[in-house]
Amino acid sequence: MIRVLIADDHPVVRQGLRRILSEQPETFSLGEAENCLEAVRHVRNGQWDVVLLDISMPGKSGLDALKQIKNEKPQIQVLIFTVHPEDHYGLRTLRAGAAGYLSKACGPDMLLSAIQRVAQGGKYITQSLAEKLASTLDSDFECPPHEVLTDREFQIFNLLAAGKTVSEIAAVLALSVKTVSTHRTKILTKMNLRNNAELMHYSMRNGLGWSQSIDSQI
Repeated sequence: MIRVLIADDHPVVRQGLRRILSEQPETFSLGEAENCLEAVRHVRNGQWDVVLLDISMPGKSGLDALKQIKNEKPQIQVLIFTVHPEDHYGLRTLRAGAAGYLSKACGPDMLLSAIQRVAQGGKYITQSLAEKLASTLDSDFECPPHEVLTDREFQIFNLLAAGKTVSEIAAVLALSVKTVSTHRTKILTKMNLRNNAELMHYSMRNGLGWSQSIDSQI
């Protein structure tokens, strides 16, 4: 039996995953969390082999939850399951302790294979993401400007690049407008950008796929 906690803020996603896993010949014990705080609480109070974790949920970010889960229960394998392109969060999640990174566009067979692999202590990442991870070990590797952002700053960077206002971002992330404005200022300073237009151009120029990310955060 594989004990899987499904952490996603969309009920239809959780129900779909339940149906897929319940139809498999292998036995799964399933639980659900609709936000990151609930996911961390379930991890503390239960016994799980794998946490299937979305990155973008209201309030506490998936990256923060990932780090907390790995800090408190390092034996639990966390498989990121998201609509975000791996260029967005792939390296960040692996560095934070994720056992794999999987797109929500994958088929049921790939999902099952990924869960089984990480439950056995393995890793599940694409070849391209593995190559990017390896390249960061090269002494000549030059870190792109967006990689110097903190996880929260990078989350806000993506929303700004998608054309969202500070007020809209504050509502999505359950933060104050002042906090988001402060993050925006730090982002522009760190990346040596002057305004949102330059930030959008940077995102497009670097193939960060910002137009694909916003739907999952509203």
